[in-house]
Amino acid sequence: MSSIHPTACVAPTAKLGADISVGPFAVVEDYVELGDGCRIGAHAVIHAYVRMGRANVVHPHAVLGGLPQDLGFDPATETYVELGDGNVLREGVTISRATRAGGSTRLGSNNYLMNNTHVGHDCVLGDHNILASGATLGGHCRVDDRVFFGGGVMVHQFCRIGSLAMLQGLAGINKDVIPFTLVGGRPGKHYRLNLIGMRRAGIDGDRLKTVSAAFRRLRARAGLDGLPDTPELAYLRAWCGAGSKRGTLAFFEPESREPD
Repeated sequence: MSSIHPTACVAPTAKLGADISVGPFAVVEDYVELGDGCRIGAHAVIHAYVRMGRANVVHPHAVLGGLPQDLGFDPATETYVELGDGNVLREGVTISRATRAGGSTRLGSNNYLMNNTHVGHDCVLGDHNILASGATLGGHCRVDDRVFFGGGVMVHQFCRIGSLAMLQGLAGINKDVIPFTLVGGRPGKHYRLNLIGMRRAGIDGDRLKTVSAAFRRLRARAGLDGLPDTPELAYLRAWCGAGSKRGTLAFFEPESREPD
């Protein structure tokens, strides 16, 4: 059974799945789609052209689908925010819709965005990412899977953040972040591998050694040829071979020790 509070404002064209909850004074505008089991908290605003999958939880005062913060954007342009399943958006989260007609700002599934985080227009996030309080993504950023953003991290527009990276609180990210790494500082720099995160993700033994060897080569600005063909190395090669608009963050020196 769905539960719509009498003070909530739900547009007649909104498409609501089964077992929906919309709290007091929340707003769900025209052309919104909410999948089964979504929960919309008090005073949250779901603007037009937001599409959600199943079991997303939007806490009070979050605003999804607001106009992109782009001075050249025409508000009449039809663009979207799209969420997968099982995302949790805490109090005060803001996600802007895309800038190009028919485009989307996209979150995958099972992401956790803490209070007052912001996802800018045209960003694409994968799955199982965590943004701690106050973290901000500029427009057109791409975040892969299982990335942790510490509190107050600021990411410049067009940056790419590779899977299983971990960004120290208050880090300033103005270039791409290599997968599997720890990053800190302003401007941010790579300083070692995210060993704990990789082991928790089941990357250990020879697979971990391969990532470690690849990291040392990247720091030395050498190629990845000749390393064992693991899933992580295949992903890293593809990531390094993709186009970049910002370049890649530098490395801290001296070299940190990694597992042999």
